[in-house]
Amino acid sequence: QVQLVESGGGLVQAGGSLRLSCAASGSIVSIGVMAWYRQAPGKQRELVADITSGGSTNYADSVKGRFTISRDNAKNTVFLQMASLKPEDTAVYYCNAGVISRRTYAFTNVWGQGTQVTVSS
Repeated sequence: QVQLVESGGGLVQAGGSLRLSCAASGSIVSIGVMAWYRQAPGKQRELVADITSGGSTNYADSVKGRFTISRDNAKNTVFLQMASLKPEDTAVYYCNAGVISRRTYAFTNVWGQGTQVTVSS
């Protein structure tokens, strides 16, 4: 079974920075796109950024120029460097990955458990 484990959330003042990490573990053949989503209270989950295995990236307009997604393919890990944080960035941040596992050799969409990011004004 493949698992995604996030770390790095916390409380930060507006204008500050945080770095989120998400490591995939288990019997993995390959990982395609890795992404970060977030969900604020009372709102739908939204895509923050994603990155292909080749390093191509995509960002939500609300975070462009402030957030940077990157990945280490050798360690099956994706990062989200967040800078110039705003109170509206407050949300639970979820890691997501498209994974082919050795158990099934089928594509599986895997989610992490989420990590809270709170930005105070």
